Amino acid sequence: MRNAIIIPFDKDEKLIITSDNSGAIGEKEMDAVKVGYDIVSYYSFRVAVMECMAAGGTPISVLLHNFCGDEEWGDLVKGIENGLSELDMEHIPVSGSTESNFPMDQSAIGLVVIGKGNPSQSLLIDGYEAAVIGSPLVGPEVIAQHQKIASLPIFKRLLQLDGVSVWPVGSKGILYELKQINSKWEVQPNEHEDSDIDLGKPAGPSTCFIATYPSELRNTIIDITGSLYHPLNLIT
Repeated sequence: MRNAIIIPFDKDEKLIITSDNSGAIGEKEMDAVKVGYDIVSYYSFRVAVMECMAAGGTPISVLLHNFCGDEEWGDLVKGIENGLSELDMEHIPVSGSTESNFPMDQSAIGLVVIGKGNPSQSLLIDGYEAAVIGSPLVGPEVIAQHQKIASLPIFKRLLQLDGVSVWPVGSKGILYELKQINSKWEVQPNEHEDSDIDLGKPAGPSTCFIATYPSELRNTIIDITGSLYHPLNLIT
């Protein structure tokens, strides 16, 4: 997984460490996007935990780096706990630190998810199908069009299906991520005219992800994802 650090842990498991950060998003006057701090931390946690789980990790700890202020800590932790609750992982501890000596004009946080497990690679296999789950959204769209976002419970359910691999989409868009999965692909936007989403658009806090699966699982995945399912017609 491109954003995961893998560290040997014991003969059966490894530590899988992922992270995310957020800047100029929050409740300060000079923030570019105005949202509550529980929303800020929820979406930052979402990115890091999806990266960790997609790489084969089971989260065991969350670390928060808070540059918003002491009073904001509670709301930031609440957002992380909301994400953990969606994944049925309320037992996972949340810790971290706050910069309280010097106030900042804009909000900023960093977030680290530590997991353990057996790392896996999200690779398309010959004969497999692929789809984008969710839509790429960025900035205010994340709040205004939240119904188009692939939820954490859906992400977890697909991960639990045998033969399914997932790859969260980041700020460089779906086409870029497809190239990271398989550098030999020659993927052009006009080869995806059957898709109803913008494959070059940034996906903000991983509002969508790529799923690859054997064809016999197509109907199962459609049943789980509903309107969030966007098939890809890949050309190799």
